[in-house]
Amino acid sequence: MPLPSPPTSLLPALQQVMRPLVRLMLRKGVTYSAFADLLKQIFVDVAEREFHLDGKPPSDSRVSLLTGVHRKDVKRLRSKAASEKTSLPETVSFGAHLVSVWLNNSPFCERPGQPRPLVRLASAGGECSFDGLVAAVSKDIRARVVLDEWLRLGVVQLDDQDRVHLEAMAFIPQRGFDEKMAYFRHNLHDHACAAVHNLTEAGEPFFERSVHYDSLSQGGVNQLRESVRKEGMQVLIGFNQLAAELEERDAPPPDARQRITIGLYFYTEPNPPEVACPTRTGSS
Repeated sequence: MPLPSPPTSLLPALQQVMRPLVRLMLRKGVTYSAFADLLKQIFVDVAEREFHLDGKPPSDSRVSLLTGVHRKDVKRLRSKAASEKTSLPETVSFGAHLVSVWLNNSPFCERPGQPRPLVRLASAGGECSFDGLVAAVSKDIRARVVLDEWLRLGVVQLDDQDRVHLEAMAFIPQRGFDEKMAYFRHNLHDHACAAVHNLTEAGEPFFERSVHYDSLSQGGVNQLRESVRKEGMQVLIGFNQLAAELEERDAPPPDARQRITIGLYFYTEPNPPEVACPTRTGSS
């Protein structure tokens, strides 16, 4: 049975989606041949995991037919299939949890969403200190180790009174490529999964909407950027607070746990005059 031809709009869309990823690869020294090898592995892995017949894994021949990868390569690649990791690395997820407690839990915040500056040492601030914050989340990690790493990443700052200030309203490292790459992988993966689900699956779609204009001045862009930074952050803080409350109030058994990602982003670039036309609003 011949495979269906892809929709005519699919390949041009993939070409556009891949451009920023190729830009990243070229800037970081990833060549076409290296990425092609990686992509071949992903094609085989996805076909093996998600394209079963009658509940049985596909044969090498069927994987080869689905993917276009030579059967000899399919056999080799299936023997070393990489496990898919969708969760954040432990150090990053611990940092995100710590910031969530700082943002939402007394005595570390004035009220949810307004973190207090914390005296560094428990000897000076008791439970309402950075030492106390780390101890509230884990007894196994020294607060000084966390503080040094967060200072390196730009997540916090120390003032002249030895108080620790949260610099971001979520665990968003300002420095540290590996830490930022962990969020890049996690967020882009989940956004793509939501979009692909909406294109390919029946039933209720995942929420995925955007607003786009193409004839704004630089001043208008700057105003919108600041509005998204402030108001969008408050929206995410509200979702974070609700998720923390639900997790505590309605904790499921380990085999029934669900993970979620809620995102918000802002992007701008010059719009070439030859393609610009007034656009009131749009969503997708």
